[in-house]
Amino acid sequence: MAQSLSARASYTPAAGDGTMGDVTGDTADLTEVYETYRGLLFSVAYRMLGSVADAEDIVQDAWLRWSGADRTNVEDPRAYLVRTVTNTAIDRLRSERSRRESYVGPWLPEPVLTAPDAAADVEMADSVSLAMLVVLETLSPLERAVFVLREVFGFSHAEIASALDRSEASIRQVAVRARRHVTERRPRFAADRAEQRRVTEEFLSAALGGDIERLLGVLAPDVVLVPDGGGKRLAPRRPLVGADLVARFLAGIGQRSYDGVAPEDMRAEIADVNGTAGVIIRGGGMVLSTMTAEVVDGRVTALHLIANPDKLETIAERRVLSLGP
Repeated sequence: MAQSLSARASYTPAAGDGTMGDVTGDTADLTEVYETYRGLLFSVAYRMLGSVADAEDIVQDAWLRWSGADRTNVEDPRAYLVRTVTNTAIDRLRSERSRRESYVGPWLPEPVLTAPDAAADVEMADSVSLAMLVVLETLSPLERAVFVLREVFGFSHAEIASALDRSEASIRQVAVRARRHVTERRPRFAADRAEQRRVTEEFLSAALGGDIERLLGVLAPDVVLVPDGGGKRLAPRRPLVGADLVARFLAGIGQRSYDGVAPEDMRAEIADVNGTAGVIIRGGGMVLSTMTAEVVDGRVTALHLIANPDKLETIAERRVLSLGP
């Protein structure tokens, strides 16, 4: 889906398309532009940062810059706003590097609830999965920006080069490097949505029953569980590797109190998390954790468990987010 990123690209609004005709118009026009593109801006920012609060802050910052800017020469509001969001996100990622390095235990992106139809576009759903966001964390800020804009939202190399103030040739090189990096780290034969949900349900049933043998049947021998408690809730501080270790850990979760909540007061549910079936554990009026599974050949190959309460606020509020273009 080609979209212009050149801040001075030709901009001629079609009748009834909901965009602004006069970029120097009044507050109502400014608000209309913001409402028109806010979803796209948040979608870009969240994929760049893996944080709802940070993404919303950056979108708000873009709005403030837009509303206070001299828009006389801005012929494409969308281009201006996407450019602003992308560059601000790159700066934020660079400044966050030291804080992430001192994070207690593994750092995982913030999970979000998505609508069931979010997976209708398979590529779009995959781009916001926890598994993909984890891979994007291994890219440099520039590589991440180029990958998101090119592979997810379909901007051309020339448009991205203009937005990031780089040559088109250099952007092409970054795009190839980022794509290769992501391809090498993503499963080649991941399950489709129906299979992933079936295996997730089977996995959850076995875990809730404390049935280690059933868990061993659904977990891949070299399964990896990545836990994120952030030092704020009890969780392993390093990944657990191997079916036996992971099965015993999962079987024990529902057998003891957690964060003051007794096992009998915990409730587990399957919900759409980041475009795929995930597990949400609630209890004591709180969201205690979420879990999403990567499934290949009918078995769970990786689990992302998030218990840091700071990353569960959006899910606790039951906010369903749209993360499309």
